[in-house]
Amino acid sequence: MVFCLSANTKEVMHMNNTTINSVSVIGAGAIGGYIIYSLADVLGENLSVIAEGDRAERLKNDGITVNGRHFDLNVKTPEEAYGSDLIILCTKESGLDSGIDAISRACGENTAVMSLMNGVDTEDKIAEKIGEKHLVYSLIRIASERDGQGINFNPPSPSMGIYFGEKDNSHSERVNAISELFERGNIVWHVPENILYEIWLKYALNISMNIPQAILGVGIGACTVSENVAFIRDALRSEVIKVAAAKGIDISKRDPAIYLEGTGTPLDARYSTLQDLDAKRKTEIDLFCGALVKMGQELNVPTPYNELALHIIHSLEEKNEGEFNFPG
Repeated sequence: MVFCLSANTKEVMHMNNTTINSVSVIGAGAIGGYIIYSLADVLGENLSVIAEGDRAERLKNDGITVNGRHFDLNVKTPEEAYGSDLIILCTKESGLDSGIDAISRACGENTAVMSLMNGVDTEDKIAEKIGEKHLVYSLIRIASERDGQGINFNPPSPSMGIYFGEKDNSHSERVNAISELFERGNIVWHVPENILYEIWLKYALNISMNIPQAILGVGIGACTVSENVAFIRDALRSEVIKVAAAKGIDISKRDPAIYLEGTGTPLDARYSTLQDLDAKRKTEIDLFCGALVKMGQELNVPTPYNELALHIIHSLEEKNEGEFNFPG
């Protein structure tokens, strides 16, 4: 099932002479699992997972299970994966530095690179290492999680899936080639009119919806039934809007929560930050509020609500890690 947000994407898609024949994935968690599940039958041995050391051995021996289906993985070092047509980065924040290092060693002259990580500055960090010409800007919206039985995701609704495009929003051959690949893999995809706008809109959604529920430890429905939770949501989002505006991106006219409409998201759903806290894992709060606070400081835009949220989530991480324990 394919959804293209720009009117002429399908017209140019079939004029493309470039084909994506090999894909390497970095990160085999919830997002990487969705990519592997979708492309394994399409690419066969031309789909690989880049990993090294103990993690590589574990992936080779155990594979992964996605939506109840087991996959043996073609695991390669970055050097073995060198020259892949497309590299997709799917790690959590903790794997960003090692992921960028792997990309720099696997990226060939004509390799395209996509990052499906959260946040708005991952592409900039990758570009510092390999140059901007390799980057296809992208984001993913999908309801997925990892549990003891493996990885599970809900089929993406029309407004969800993978959004991608060139930074200048041109319909390049490689964008068309990726569109064809995702079509073959039955991945829901979008080539929007402005990819940076969409990335910032998702960023606003993550901060305004993800963070309040993580602080409170409640399902996402709390944002719709409590005026107090709604106040926190709107205060966090307003700061994202102001920082985006200072960067020349106007997301003020669209509520990012529009992407939840029609998705069937249950009111007790727990998003990634709360899932991490529940599992006593490190969260991605530095990619969310931490990055926004830093950008706000650089742009002279106050972000007090996000700074407070940053410290609250870090405090909850410290509590999970046993750094303090003072029962009442």
